[in-house]
This record gives sequence, C-alpha cells and structure tokens, in this order.
Amino acid sequence: MAEISLSRVSKRYGNVEVIRDVSLDIASGELVVFLGPSGSGKTTLLRMIAGLERIDQGTLTIGGVRCEALAPGKRGVAMVFQNYALYPHMTVAENMAFGLRNVGVPSMEIRARIAEAARMLEMEALLDRRPSQLSGGQRQRVAIGRAIVKQPKAFLFDEPLSNLDAALRSRTRVELAELHQRLRSTMIYVTHDQVEAMTLADRIVVLNDRRIEQVGTPMQVYSRPASRFVATFVGSPAMNILPVSLTTNDGSMQARLPDGSSLALPQAPAGDWNELGVRPEALVVVREGGDTRGRAAVVERLGERTLVHVRLADGTQVIAQDVGLSAVEPGDEVKLRFDSSALHLFARDGSAWHAH
Repeated sequence: MAEISLSRVSKRYGNVEVIRDVSLDIASGELVVFLGPSGSGKTTLLRMIAGLERIDQGTLTIGGVRCEALAPGKRGVAMVFQNYALYPHMTVAENMAFGLRNVGVPSMEIRARIAEAARMLEMEALLDRRPSQLSGGQRQRVAIGRAIVKQPKAFLFDEPLSNLDAALRSRTRVELAELHQRLRSTMIYVTHDQVEAMTLADRIVVLNDRRIEQVGTPMQVYSRPASRFVATFVGSPAMNILPVSLTTNDGSMQARLPDGSSLALPQAPAGDWNELGVRPEALVVVREGGDTRGRAAVVERLGERTLVHVRLADGTQVIAQDVGLSAVEPGDEVKLRFDSSALHLFARDGSAWHAH
C-alpha cells in the first residue's frame, strides 16, 4: 500500500492542454474513482500516474518517492487495461508469470504468487487455458490476477468493465469491491459509469474539461454537488434543473418556477441564483396538496419505485418519483411536492447552494 500525491500536474499535446493544474492526495489503502465524461482527462491522468504519459509540469509522489521522472516499471504500480492486454499465445499462468520472470523473481515464488492470486479470484481451473478459450469476464480476471502477482504499491484500473455485458459488469463490480476489502491496497479506478463510481469508491474525483470539479465521498458528491455540472452528471436519472426567479418576502427567499408556482427557501442566502435543482426522489407524486402540478407523459415502473415524467403547465418536463405500485398512467394529471430539505440552487457561474 502507498499514498499517492499529485501537485499542480499539467499535460499538453502540442498546443492542446489535456490536464490543467491538478492537485490530489490519495491515502494509502484508499479506492479512488476518477469519474468524468469522455475527454475530461481521467484516463490521461491515470496514464500519467502509471508513467505511460509524461508529466509536463508538477510533481507525482508514490509511497513518498518522487516518480514523475521514473520509468513505469520503477513506480511500483500495476495497471489493468480496458482491453485486458493478454498475450494470446501464452496460457493464463504464463501471462501472469511473464512480468515476474522479466524482473528475476524466483520460479518457486512465481508459482506461489500465481496460486494465491488464482485462489483469490477463483480461477484455478483456468490456469492452463489460453485467452481465446476464455470469456470476457474470465479474461478480465486474468488481467487483474496478473496485476495482483506483481504485489504493487497501487493498482490502476482503466475502465476495466466497459467491454462486459450488463449482468457480468454488475457481478464483476461486486468482485472488485470484495477484492479491495481483502487486499486493502491503494486503487485508482477510471470510469464514465456513475454506478461503478458510487458503489466502488471511498472517494470520487469528478473531472470535467481537464480539471477537477469535486472530490468527495459518493454521498457528498451526490447530495452536495459542488457545481451544476456535477449535479447533472452524477445521478441516474439526472437531477431536474429548473430556471427560477428569486424574490425576498419578509426576509425569506421565494423561488418562482416557470409554471408560475412558488417555493419557499427560508435558508437560502442572497446570490445570483438562476436555477433550482431537485433530484427525482425529492420531487414526489402526492394525492393531496402539492407545490405544483402537471400531466404524466411517461411512466417507468421499476419495481421498488416508479419514475413519472411530468410536463408542467409551461411545457417544462421533470422526473418525479412515486411508489412502486403507482396508479399513475400516461395522460393523468398529477400533483407534485418538493422536499424543501433537498433543494439546490445554482448560479450563472456554476456555483451551488444546498438546503441541507
């Protein structure tokens, strides 16, 4: 295990800046997920830590050792690639042993490490097979096993589940979480899949436009997004964003929605707020009362809950939540209530205020 520290790291390809002034400290044994859309810089940042991309500016420290000038093999990290990167002419055991033989690890030690990794990943029966004889999930296990036998200071995962089907991706995600609990190794995991990020991470690093937007635990990022981008990128379905105009009445802030309805925001500070955010679970269908109303356009029945896509009087569409056995049908008029303790305001510069 080792702590990893990035200080004011930047990267350019010619005149194009791909990482801008990134600083981050990762604790020993922590599983940190780099989350962001395509082009946000998350994979480039991971490759810079691995030594596969040069750091143009700033410093990288792994386990207390400055590493930005070290070759990849000298950094003490192991990378698991999206495409597995297995040698097709070698067996599973030979793939796992290859890197160890190259650095002179004794044969008995290699066999012991392979046996332990195979036991841990439940793939003892696969050791004599070649990659062409394996499923996608089995190949991914081999790639992870090859990293484990190196006994690295840190593991680096570059979208390792993206080539798997949905069911296998879900199962492998759980296996990775269990692996981290057993090894307690430092791990950095790159993904654009927020479900992977929310379920695996000790902390999430949200990247956008070559820089860090927010660092926090999954629930901090979800419930207190630092910016409008984080609010809309993290969460499925995405947070509802509504344009609002704010007024003050007897010292209390009132938010006027596009359909003319109003919400009290007694704790909101003065500011250049122009949008209101509310997640679907904080905008619920009610039988009586309610803060606004609209007409159900689409009803998604998900078992434990129902998502209702509602078109408000002004044409704005929002996603609200109802109980699993909802009686709402498309075309029905529905009443909606906002949870005032779970509202968010966003300013024109992207900054945010949270009701809780």
